[in-house]
Amino acid sequence: MHYSPSYLHIPDGFLNLVISLVFWALTAGAVWLAISKTNHQLGDKQVPLMGIMAAFIFAAQMLNFPVAGGTSGHFLGGALAAVVLGPWAGILVMTAVIAVQALLFQDGGLLVMGANIFNMGVLTALIGFGLYRMVSGQNRTTRLAAAGAGAWLSTMASALITALQLWLSGTTRLEIVVPAMLGVHTLIGIGEAIITVAALAFIEQTRPDLLNAEKTESQGGMGWVYGGVIVSILAVLISPFASGDPDGLERVADDLGFLETGVDAPYQLLTDYTIPFLGETALSTIVAGVVGALVVLGLMIVLGRILRKQAG
Repeated sequence: MHYSPSYLHIPDGFLNLVISLVFWALTAGAVWLAISKTNHQLGDKQVPLMGIMAAFIFAAQMLNFPVAGGTSGHFLGGALAAVVLGPWAGILVMTAVIAVQALLFQDGGLLVMGANIFNMGVLTALIGFGLYRMVSGQNRTTRLAAAGAGAWLSTMASALITALQLWLSGTTRLEIVVPAMLGVHTLIGIGEAIITVAALAFIEQTRPDLLNAEKTESQGGMGWVYGGVIVSILAVLISPFASGDPDGLERVADDLGFLETGVDAPYQLLTDYTIPFLGETALSTIVAGVVGALVVLGLMIVLGRILRKQAG
């Protein structure tokens, strides 16, 4: 049964059971650590900020952009989430986004969800935050450059670990899949870096206190919440105009001959980001995107409030 994967969203069938379970274990450990760390760090304003960041990343991931050779890519967002929220809250945001994509939209497999969260959420957040933190005391230009470099490097790391997972699963050969994945994601990573830097530059210009947990707690004004919602909705509104070219993993899987090993999800909800009764139309995509953005926003706010209550 044919399955069209999305970017680094691995479908079931690409990885074997052992590799899938190993990365479920690694992801579970990382998420547990993120919950325990975030539990003691959340302020009143970090809770809605987590929701807004999740909604924005979900919406931005719908915007595939073209790269060379008839291939497309889209924003990951792990580095951006970690820079704004810190690595642990960033991991929780990315976990929510990727889980909703798989469970509600059948974007990425269920058995391999642990691998997808690790690749796109855990790894990207830690790498992106690590590079940014190294220069956090430097000037604005240096900080933005480090954020861009972290975003690019996190994309490459995700591509590399995905290639290794495919090889360890016996899906394809190491010497073929590594250069193929890194080659296509070199350009996709540039797009990731540009979007990350642009978003951080905008935040620093309009609400620099959001990049500082202590200041975010003390300064008033919640207009940024409505602004974040508006930006997320705007991203969803233009999503029907995103590139229709095959994305990074799909292109590599097709070129190397293992695309057909992917299998469909055991159920269908809002598959391919469409509302069933609206068909495959622009309106259907927009409505599905709004639904997804609202779901991840609400999920993160509920989780954040639970963590705040436990910490109190």
